[in-house]
Amino acid sequence: MPFPSRFKHCPNCGTAVDYRIPADDNRERAVCPACEAIHYQNPLNVVGTLPVWEEDGRVLLCRRAIEPRHGLWTLPGGFMELGETLAEGALRETQEEAGADVEMGPLYTVLNVVRVGQIHLFYYARLRSLDFNPGPESLEAQLFAEAEIPWDEIAFKTTRETLRCFFEDRRAGRSLSLHSIDIP
Repeated sequence: MPFPSRFKHCPNCGTAVDYRIPADDNRERAVCPACEAIHYQNPLNVVGTLPVWEEDGRVLLCRRAIEPRHGLWTLPGGFMELGETLAEGALRETQEEAGADVEMGPLYTVLNVVRVGQIHLFYYARLRSLDFNPGPESLEAQLFAEAEIPWDEIAFKTTRETLRCFFEDRRAGRSLSLHSIDIP
């Protein structure tokens, strides 16, 4: 299945690439006919947190100031950077987007978004303070109880599924456990 970000030219030498299955492989790859480099494309990691004010179970959402989904609500998160762990990236994104002070907890959801070549990973995070200072990618950051969640204004299915898991676990009295979900 082709993804929108297919290679057109070799990053090494600039020659237009051919797509074919290299010897000893089983998938079509971008292969440079000039320098013979094989270029692999792998899923991108999106990392973030489910920030929770544990005193009453409210969760922190950010209203997006950027596309895609400008003006809609999401959990703080974004693309993992080279040189950081999953947890470091999730913490950085939470600080950048919400300006929230959190204590990182366990990995809570792993969501496979095969259609766009992404894996979304959200950590449970305990809010240490109710002071938020959203960065330029967020219009605002706000706490919501389950009944207050603007479900029709949630930006991404991965946010919706993570919230659904959290509130179902909370109602059932289940402890934090990892949820693995495939997003069609």
